[in-house]
Amino acid sequence: MINEVRNTVLSVLNKNNYGYISPSDFNLYAENAQMEIFEDYFSNYNKAINMENARMAGSDYAEIEGPIAETMEAFLVSNFLYNSAISPSLPTSNYFLVPSVTTTGDTSYYILKMLYHTKIIGSGTNSSVSAGSNLLISSSAQFTTLGIVNGDIVVNVDTSRTARVVSVLSDTTIVLDSNIFLTDPVNYLIISKASKEAEKVSVGKITALNNSMLTSPTNIFPAYTLETRFIKAYPETINQFGQVEAVYFRHPKPPKWTFISLVNGEPVFDQSQSDYQDFELPIEDNYRLVMKILQYCGVSIRENEVASFAMGQQNLQDQQ
Repeated sequence: MINEVRNTVLSVLNKNNYGYISPSDFNLYAENAQMEIFEDYFSNYNKAINMENARMAGSDYAEIEGPIAETMEAFLVSNFLYNSAISPSLPTSNYFLVPSVTTTGDTSYYILKMLYHTKIIGSGTNSSVSAGSNLLISSSAQFTTLGIVNGDIVVNVDTSRTARVVSVLSDTTIVLDSNIFLTDPVNYLIISKASKEAEKVSVGKITALNNSMLTSPTNIFPAYTLETRFIKAYPETINQFGQVEAVYFRHPKPPKWTFISLVNGEPVFDQSQSDYQDFELPIEDNYRLVMKILQYCGVSIRENEVASFAMGQQNLQDQQ
């Protein structure tokens, strides 16, 4: 998709010899254009809901809300957050890092909810490794007796990796959905899949809540505060990796048009490179991407005609 968008942009620019946009400039414009359209989804979804409530929207094939929601949900993910036991930069163990490229592999645009897995079922050390299999083997464990069920969370404490229980084979062996135990001995935690949704509380309000025996957060009614790079969990007994799971809309990955050696002075598109990244938007947004990138190009080459044309076409599309 990114190559088609770039070819269309260059075709429009070259028609009247307006100029040439380098791959590095195109990638910058493409990232900003994608982010603009991504942010529009949220406002468009809000408009669709308002229209539906006002009986101004149709149903079935005329439904506006559904397609927007499906596109947005492609960016909805959940990940366990890292705490101070893993990141020494955090003050105490009930501080957790917000999603980032270095921790969860992506950045959060909007945190939808926080889930707390408050019950730690068991802990121990694995006793052996079965090559090529997703097993946790611990000769001193009592997995069946502990009541471990499918979906419970297993944490490799040494590597900070998690997996879900697929089945319990015996008191000493359980099957996981991924192989997180490659060596032994390794410490592990098993945390119940049962979760509670935490209430978001302002930093100024949490002190008053904690000072009251009636309103202080508990495992049944947990809370959290958002402090720039940190999420602080309450009660403070929630302090293990694998206990705090964030459900959030992530930022789309920055697109990158990659190329190899020049042919007659022109770069050749090469999607086999390791840093290649296509647009993450649906193909129906191809037109909007072209128009937005052309606006940036018009400003760059100081051609008002290009920017005005692209803006006019975009406004026309938005009114439909």
